[in-house]
Amino acid sequence: MEMLVVTLASLFAGFVDSMVGGGGLILVPALLSTFPNAHPATLFGTNKGASVWGTGMATWQYSRRVTMHWNVMLPAAAAGFIASLAGAWLVTLVSPEYLRKTLPAILLLVLGYTLAKKELGRHHAPRFNGRMEAAMACCIGAVIGFYDGFFGPGTGSFFVFCLVRFLGYDFLHASAAAKLLNTATNISALALFIAKGHIWWHFALVMAVANVVGSLAGTHMALKHGTGFVRWVFIAVVSALICKTGFDAFRL
Repeated sequence: MEMLVVTLASLFAGFVDSMVGGGGLILVPALLSTFPNAHPATLFGTNKGASVWGTGMATWQYSRRVTMHWNVMLPAAAAGFIASLAGAWLVTLVSPEYLRKTLPAILLLVLGYTLAKKELGRHHAPRFNGRMEAAMACCIGAVIGFYDGFFGPGTGSFFVFCLVRFLGYDFLHASAAAKLLNTATNISALALFIAKGHIWWHFALVMAVANVVGSLAGTHMALKHGTGFVRWVFIAVVSALICKTGFDAFRL
């Protein structure tokens, strides 16, 4: 029964995450509720062991249909990888508890801005090119990558929003690029969890298959329905993240 529950959760998480991020909103609570006595780090490692395959598959699927600026995104992915390691190292020294209470407010600002700017992300019109675009992408990769290693919830959605807001991508192109960046930060965190022995391989491998299946379905829907559809999924996921993180931050 435990395997069935977390496998179904991984399937749905891969579906949602492949479009706009937020898969951790589904899979991490499912793992925590299914294994309440397990060490959280082991559950986080198992989550990464499954989700990294889904984000990797989504990256490959998007790259076949959406133009990827590899000369821009590969350096940004490298920056995210390194920054995620730094964040994961820092969290061993400093508690991220203060972020728990500020995160709902940050997500609320993201949601409000997206709703207020109705044309945001509807058209793909990159604001920079060449080295400037790469530099901006590396900054995004580093900042959000550090956040992913240090705390994590909503990383994929933050990547999407920043690529739309600061680089001028539409939601479809931003989602495609975000998958590459998120794959890099996931690999970074996973490497640390494996080194520390915090992963259940017998669960992670089965969940990985389900996550990939969900990711393929989600990517197909995003490519089929386009930017407008991805934008509304983004709004729905961020709204759910606000509710979930707000509940976690302020429950007694």
